[in-house]
Order: sequence, then structure tokens, then C-alpha cells
Amino acid sequence: MNGLSVTELCCLFCCPPCPGRIAAKLAFLPPEPTYSLVPEPEPRPGGAGAAPSGTLRASTGTPGRWKLHLMERSDFQYSQRELDTVEVFLTKSSRGNRIACMYVRCVPGARYTVLFSHGNAVDLGQMSSFYIGLGTRINCNIFSYDYSGYGVSSGRPSEKNLYADIDAAWQALRTRYGISPDSIVLYGQSIGTVPTVDLASRYECAAVVLHSPLTSGMRVAFPDTKKTYCFDAFPK
Repeated sequence: MNGLSVTELCCLFCCPPCPGRIAAKLAFLPPEPTYSLVPEPEPRPGGAGAAPSGTLRASTGTPGRWKLHLMERSDFQYSQRELDTVEVFLTKSSRGNRIACMYVRCVPGARYTVLFSHGNAVDLGQMSSFYIGLGTRINCNIFSYDYSGYGVSSGRPSEKNLYADIDAAWQALRTRYGISPDSIVLYGQSIGTVPTVDLASRYECAAVVLHSPLTSGMRVAFPDTKKTYCFDAFPK
């Protein structure tokens, strides 16, 4: 069954025997983080020196300004000049999770900004090169985020968290950058089509693009599945 051994199947369905947890295990494959966030030094009162800094992986502190530190496995394909166009920050979802966001300024004064919900088994670090290339080719800026439990975003991946995650990203894009809805293109890839469709059902936007949309969570793990089960994630 899709390459899963008997032992793996037992661990999947029996530990813990909770439908929601089973569905989450089937639907989400968060990778090891390929990046960290480094707080930018901020001048102390009176300009005397700067605050100490460190890297963020799972800490709870969320200073206002961050720099992106990419690890080797992120496979970044551009120079420091392009990396300097990438802005990263943290926002909080309605479910209390810290969500990592990335804004790539590819084109000064771009007419459209793409709110990109990436696929499974990747994070913002791995997608950063793709975002720079995509935005440059289509003359758009790119805004993206990591789902709960992905990259440096806190919490665990779940269907409910997906909806809260993209809502937090949408609100950050609207308030932090002042982007109007008619200038935002929603783009969802694979698992990212789920929150994209949910957001599009609640807000007006310029356009919606669905790349390899899911039929259901079970059908992703087991393509020969014909029935829709009560614990199926994203039953469509």
C-alpha cells in the first residue's frame, strides 16, 4: 500500500487511534527545517549599542525584525543580492500558533502579489529560490508562509490549523503591506490548494490558481481508495 510496511501501518492507525491524528499523519509530511530566523540588531535607547541576537527554531520570542538564514539543504540558487529582496517575519494565527511569513519583492511597484500556499514536504527555505524565479518571470511579488509545524512555524499540522494559517497570512499581507484584495492572486499547490480554496470562499481576490489540487487526504496516501471515510482529511 503506497510503500507502507505492516509496522508503519500499525503505527499510523493504532498510535494514537484518533481519526484526526490519523488523517494528519496521512496528509502532512513536514520536512526538517531548511532555514532559521535571526533577529536583526535593534539600537538601544540613545543609540548605545545593539541588542544581542540569536537564531530562531522553536523559541517563543518574536522580535519585530528578522533576517533569513538558509541552511545548505535549502539549495538556494541565487546571490546575496537576491536574498536581500526577501523579507521574513512572524505572525500569530487565531489558533495561537506562530506562523513564519516570507515576502519576496521581485518587481518594484508590481501590480499583483501572489499569496502562495506551497505543497507538502517543503518549507519556505526550500521554496525561496523558486519564489524569486517565479516572481521575476511573471512580474509579481510573492508572499508565502509555512503551515503550523513546518519550518519555524509552531504547532502541529492539521486541517483546522491550515485554515487559520492562511487567514493569518492574508491578514498580514493586507495590514503590513497594504495590499488590496483586487491585487492579490491566491495560488495553492497540492496540499496548499486546501487553504487556498477555503480563503477564496471567504474573501474576494484578483484570481485563484489551483496546482495539482487534492481529491482527499486518503486518496493522496492510497490512490486506489474508492470510498470516502469519516476520518478522511479534506473529503472532496
